[in-house]
Amino acid sequence: ELTREAFAMRADFTVEAPGLVAVIGPSGGGKSTLLSLIAGFELPDQGRVLWQGRDLANDAPGKRPVAVLFQDNNLFPHLDILSNVALGAAPRSKPAPEVLDRARAALEKVGLAGFETRRPGQLSGGQQSRAALARVLLTDRPVVLMDEAFSALGPALRHDMLGLVRDLLADALILMVTHDPEDARRWATQTIFVDEGQVHAPVETKALFDAPTERLRAYLA
Repeated sequence: ELTREAFAMRADFTVEAPGLVAVIGPSGGGKSTLLSLIAGFELPDQGRVLWQGRDLANDAPGKRPVAVLFQDNNLFPHLDILSNVALGAAPRSKPAPEVLDRARAALEKVGLAGFETRRPGQLSGGQQSRAALARVLLTDRPVVLMDEAFSALGPALRHDMLGLVRDLLADALILMVTHDPEDARRWATQTIFVDEGQVHAPVETKALFDAPTERLRAYLA
């Protein structure tokens, strides 16, 4: 549980890894807060966040088994793309040659081979998203949180990126906040509905949409 002024969140659920789980619900319902609790940016007032039975309460965000793919990609504009990606494995200004080799391989996987020396401002929005995904690959974390990471992209590009995420992070547990229920229908094996601070347990996506609750119907209308 978490309480912030007029907002309260309640969550009690378990998800199995690996898999892609969508998180949907109205704006202000608590989707981003849920991800912040898992990542460690927020701490619960009561209860625990567990990974494989271990309480993460004492782990700082950078020490948790969690990587975050942000909506704004969070790329450093003064660094070239290779250096930005290398930060996923080694947050230092001069990464080791082995880390740079891994960064080049990650850029190749996301279709950005040859873009290593460019800076973020020289890339399109879709290319920046690919670079951010490459950096997540280098973090090598078993849990990946995506808070509307590709919402600024058009539908075709967004689906291309979600396909890349599914293929390249097949061994990870991915929690994907999305404002588009079609993303959940198309990509997520399970879906979590968050509404007015209540986090409902994950449900198989097709079953959820085939028999929506009254609150979910109101959201989808």
